[in-house]
Amino acid sequence: MSHYEAPIRKPLVTGEKSYHDISVEIARPVEGKANKSWWIVFSISLIAFLWGLGCIVYTVSTGIGTWGLNKTIGWAWDITNFVWWVGIGHAGTLISAVLLLFRQKWRMAINRSAEAMTIFSVVQAGLFPIIHMGRPWLAYWVLPIPNPYGSLWVNFNSPLLWDVFAISTYLSVSLVFWRTGLLPDFAMLRDRAVKPFQKHIYGILSFGWSGRVKDWQRFEEVSLVLAGLATPLVLSVHTIVSFDFATSVIPGWHTTIFPPYFVAGAIFSGFAMVNTLLIIMRKVVSLEDYITVQHIELMNIVIMITGSIVGVAYITELFMAWYSGVEYEQYAFLNRATGPYAWAYWAMMTCNVFSPQFMWFPKLRRSIMFSFIISIVVNIGMWFERFVIIVTSLHRDFMPSAWTMFSPTFVDIGIYIGTIGFFFVLFLLYARTFPVIAQAEVKSIMKSSGEQYKKIREEQGDDAKLYKMPEQKPLPDFNKLIAEANSTDDTSDKNTKTD
Repeated sequence: MSHYEAPIRKPLVTGEKSYHDISVEIARPVEGKANKSWWIVFSISLIAFLWGLGCIVYTVSTGIGTWGLNKTIGWAWDITNFVWWVGIGHAGTLISAVLLLFRQKWRMAINRSAEAMTIFSVVQAGLFPIIHMGRPWLAYWVLPIPNPYGSLWVNFNSPLLWDVFAISTYLSVSLVFWRTGLLPDFAMLRDRAVKPFQKHIYGILSFGWSGRVKDWQRFEEVSLVLAGLATPLVLSVHTIVSFDFATSVIPGWHTTIFPPYFVAGAIFSGFAMVNTLLIIMRKVVSLEDYITVQHIELMNIVIMITGSIVGVAYITELFMAWYSGVEYEQYAFLNRATGPYAWAYWAMMTCNVFSPQFMWFPKLRRSIMFSFIISIVVNIGMWFERFVIIVTSLHRDFMPSAWTMFSPTFVDIGIYIGTIGFFFVLFLLYARTFPVIAQAEVKSIMKSSGEQYKKIREEQGDDAKLYKMPEQKPLPDFNKLIAEANSTDDTSDKNTKTD
């Protein structure tokens, strides 16, 4: 098999890297001490998390009345945050599973961070249905436990239940996928560890990985099977979340476009969050040679495409409301664009539809700073999208006497900021204990996409046959060695006989 690759493609691993350099640089954040910037970000995240935790305790001990909900608006920030976090969790499995099935090499440097992001954001999303129950100690009622165990059989008509099933399935498959991919990395850390305790822990985590051909064969088979399982999950999870709204009869929610539109929005916000994290990580952990401008550019192209799909979905919603002839539907959308929450609607439009269009310009999409700003703007826009869908559809009821406005309390805001803090606490701790880049996978693309190998290929001509690897010692003649071994055995036998 030739390692030839079109010369037009830029290297995915820059710098004159050897295989050993990759091991050293990817293991450095785990083996060394955390730098100052890590501690600053970690401290801010921890404070935010503890504040959020306090707000959750206050909510559970006092009641849901601590939130800004009222008779008309029974869902607001809680469900907005829930859908937002599930959406962010989407990109991880998509990057890993779908790009693995399509054999995309650029996923190698970013898939590990994306998978971790999926798990941590799904954990945040899972908090909201539990708190929203009002009685979290009865949370086990959502599980289909038989009646003799003391609770009622679950109500399968409840959207809450669909969320529980979708989230738990998604989390478990993502966890297994992430855990499997880490095996070669744990083995690398085990072999590099100096302290016996670390060696022992990484030895347990690596499941006795030895790097034999059989290990790799099974590893690749399992990865492909899990990728095949995870790909439909990417579509199904957010489809089920969209059913929370689409199966109701409330104007503005009762629409068939929700499933594909929610999935596109989830991929959109998820890729933006991966971009935010990668741009921070490449700076904090000095991984610029692995997470290159090319990676950021490819991510920006996905953001641009999915942003355009979301824009088409918004226009389709407006068109269907007008074309349906149902005055309630028409009013719901007119009220979104011109009513008291028009500022949220236009913030959503600006962030989600207009801002990604800058990515058509190569200079802008290759700018790290601009990509970072847009990635944050997109996630703000996606939060507003969920807020607009939920609050503006509810705050104008069929009866004008029930019309009302929603304003969040400090508890609503505190819980939301707390989940962001918790997410970053988990992510920063993960970056200190696990390799943030899949070193084995990056090594597998070195011969085709590493900078030094590309240079060698250019020097020796474009023909794949002329391409030589850097000089290695020739392999010994095994036939000769076997013949020598047999001859020594014969002489030793003769000696024993004469004795």
